[in-house]
Formats: sequence, structure tokens, C-alpha cells
Amino acid sequence: MLAADASQKLTPNTVLFATDFSSASANAGRYASLLARQFDASLLICHAFELTQPALEVEAEGRPAMKSEQRRELERALQDAVEQFGGGARCVVPRLLEGDPREKVPDLAQELAPSFIVLGTQGRGRIGRGLIGSVAEGILRRATVPTITVGPQVPDFDPAASPIHRVLYATGLSPEAAHAARHAIAVVQASRARLHVLHVIHPEDVEDENRMREIRSRFAAIVADVTPRHAESLLNPEGFVEVGSAHWQILHHVREFSADLLVLGVRKTSHLWLESRRSGAFQIIAEAPCPVMTVVR
Repeated sequence: MLAADASQKLTPNTVLFATDFSSASANAGRYASLLARQFDASLLICHAFELTQPALEVEAEGRPAMKSEQRRELERALQDAVEQFGGGARCVVPRLLEGDPREKVPDLAQELAPSFIVLGTQGRGRIGRGLIGSVAEGILRRATVPTITVGPQVPDFDPAASPIHRVLYATGLSPEAAHAARHAIAVVQASRARLHVLHVIHPEDVEDENRMREIRSRFAAIVADVTPRHAESLLNPEGFVEVGSAHWQILHHVREFSADLLVLGVRKTSHLWLESRRSGAFQIIAEAPCPVMTVVR
């Protein structure tokens, strides 16, 4: 049942920040740092890389202490990231991962569940407008834990202020929605934010008024159920049912209510599934003016 799952309190113990040391990653790092402080969680900062041929040749000489200049530079950059984003976290752990980040980051996150992955991404110039980077795409496709992506339209985070005042949770009417609800509620409670719940209906699914009334009734029950009994005084979620394109309606509500975080519960059979970088959740991430948490079931 939705209520049983959604009301189960979630306390993440690790926030995993995956960085490529770019400006987009720096913005994501500030969000990762905020979440680690709010949840009193450990902050693990990782960078995955592949050795260049010259570096491989240096390290192939076999001496245990032999490190390539590439590896030394990455270790210095990772330590700089620890100093930049680690303030206030319960503990900060740097980790260099040798290999493809699209594989290494999700694999590491799976070991640390229930953690968040936080990463940044940029569009690829004029041709790539509305797209996210291929590394972020690969991580999102493989991730089995909630992933917060700070896209190219997200303004620079001001570390002097808490940026999460409103959370928009876009959900379906299925029991699987409860899994994403738990994560939305966890952030809302940690941030003392307002929660908005949105369900978008395809026009073909509401051809008569009776069907629309049935959907609204079911949705009202879901909105009531996502409020944990121990947090009724804090949470007072506001629910919206809209008809039309899910992509357009979700982004419209993000902008209309100035949402600071969008939570998407993505089923593998849904229209928001990660089929293409030009559709579904990928397109929303690329266009949203706030970070997007994807929770895949």
C-alpha cells in the first residue's frame, strides 16, 4: 500500500557526489554539501577516470610507489573538492575510481544504498540544447539509487541560503509511486520545505467526466497518504491534477511554483522512462531550472 511505504521514514547515510571538476560539477557539489549537512550524512566525493597512454606507461613500470602525473593531478583536484564542499558534513571521504564513470559511479552507489547520487551536467552547445551530457546519461541509466542531477538551466547555488523551499513531486497513481514519495518527503522534512504533488493525465485517458472524477478521487487519497503520520504538523501537501503533456505540465509547474527540487518517480514502462536523451526525464532534466531527482523502479 502507498501509505505504508511512503510513511516509512528514510534517513540517507551517504551522499555521493560525482564530480568531473567542471563548473557544472561545482554547482552540483554545493547541493551535495547542503544535503549532507541537512541529513547529517557522510559526503563521499568521487571522480572516475581512465588513464591516458603516457600515464599507463609510467604506472606499468611496476614500482609500487610509481604514480603518473595524471593521477597526482587528479588526487590534488579531489582534495581541493573535499576542502571546497566538505564543510559541515559528518565526514568527507574522497575516492578516485579508475574506469568509465558511467559504470564506476553507479556501482559504487549501489554499495552505499540508501544514498543519493548528486551530479552536474551541461548541454552540448547550440546543437545540444535540450540534451544532457553523455556521462550523466550513462550514470542515470545504470543508477539504482535516487539521483539528483543539477542541469544546465539551474542557477548557481548561493551557499549562504538554503535553496530548497518548495519540492514538486510528479507522480502516477500506481503503488510504485510510494517509493519515490519516501525520497521526496525525506528532503521536505530535512529542508522544512513545502510539498506540491502533481499528476498529469494524457487527454485520451479522460474522455468522459466520470473517469476524471475517479482519477481526482484516487489522486486525493494518494496525496493524503504521502503524509507520514509522524509529520502531519509539518507536511501539508498540495495536490494538482492536470491534463496534457507530462513534459510540458511538469516544467510549467516547476516554473509556476518556483520549485527548488523536482522529484520524478520513473517506472521503466512509463512515458518518462530514459529512452532517449531527447525525451522523457532526460529532456526535463535538461530544461528544468532546478535540480531533478529521478527515482527509478
